[in-house]
Amino acid sequence: MADEGDILTDLNANPAAGANGADNQPAAGIISQYIKDMSVENPNAPACYQWTDQPQVDIQFNIGATQVNDEVHEVELKITATAKCEKGNLYLIDLSYCGLAGLRNLPDEHAHAFLYAEAPRVIFPFARRVLADATRDAGFPPLMLDPMDFGALYQQQLQARAQQGQDAGTTPPAGEA
Repeated sequence: MADEGDILTDLNANPAAGANGADNQPAAGIISQYIKDMSVENPNAPACYQWTDQPQVDIQFNIGATQVNDEVHEVELKITATAKCEKGNLYLIDLSYCGLAGLRNLPDEHAHAFLYAEAPRVIFPFARRVLADATRDAGFPPLMLDPMDFGALYQQQLQARAQQGQDAGTTPPAGEA
């Protein structure tokens, strides 16, 4: 016989869930991920393969989230990688890598943190691999991005916005009302 309170046999482990078995517990996760848009430009091939100077690589990130329906959001990592030498551009790669995030019963502040910190953390390794493969397939060494702390970046953005809000409150408005 099953022991009283055994998690494997106790089918009513959480009486707060409701008598009808309603799913009212907070839940968040990645449903799927995909390349939404990608562009790889190698404008100076084949001459650029003979260049010997060290390239200057510039990486730009942007994170966005769009609500698809009540419980699903699309989280988009936009990554632009550019490599330039004195003689010209080596490559330009624009990648929009997305994940569908399912959110249910989350307070707004937790949902925002999940969409802009946790979901990018989960999908970033896959976007990183796509970017490395794209540079390798363009004939260059793979561009291996270091892991990123999206949680710390999220906190920095919140602090910067809070500071901007405080600064805006202490500065008198300009113009005529």
